[in-house]
Amino acid sequence: MALTKEVITDKVEVVGQYRHVQVRTATVVKEDGVELSRSFHRHVVAPGEDTTGMDAEVIAICAAVHTPAVIAAYEASLLPE
Repeated sequence: MALTKEVITDKVEVVGQYRHVQVRTATVVKEDGVELSRSFHRHVVAPGEDTTGMDAEVIAICAAVHTPAVIAAYEASLLPE
């Protein structure tokens, strides 16, 4: 009987005016190759946020959609009027 645990990035979505990247990861527990459980976790990557250590696909998507113009507009939206 061998138990294994695997964490995979199973969904990446780009949403909103400032192109926030929503990332869903699935934690899959298997016994002898048969899935016993699956749970999900989500996190959001904001424009300009450090992506070091994230999944390569997430880093590539963030690099494509978080352009300097998007980052500047997002940061400007955070400033009080």
